[in-house]
Amino acid sequence: MRFRDTDAMGHVNNAVYLSYLELARMHYWFKVLGIKDYSQIQFILARVEIDYKSPVKLGEKVVVGLKCTSVRGASFDFDCAIWAQAWNDKSKNNIRLVAIAKTVQVVYDYRKAKPMRMPDEYRTKIEAFEK
Repeated sequence: MRFRDTDAMGHVNNAVYLSYLELARMHYWFKVLGIKDYSQIQFILARVEIDYKSPVKLGEKVVVGLKCTSVRGASFDFDCAIWAQAWNDKSKNNIRLVAIAKTVQVVYDYRKAKPMRMPDEYRTKIEAFEK
């Protein structure tokens, strides 16, 4: 979390959770698909649902987890969870769920400006990682 993520109420603004989910997706692409830079990403975000459970406050660290739960022809879903814990707290008992989310991504051809089928190579890598 960054200072600029917080609002006048002293907690992370709801819109910032979208950035946290975006960062988690980027790490997923780098790890699972071996993408080396942003220009290789062929996906656009089509839908986001977030259920907020607890506010995140300044002085807490944020952890995001996600799992690809469905792969279709040109789209796929992630189920996501966001947890928070005080920076100086090493106990695993004080981690709390702060939000759950679902995102839908679409494989996108930027040159043609339209959706495209997921490449078989990506599907294979995602399915192998999620087993």
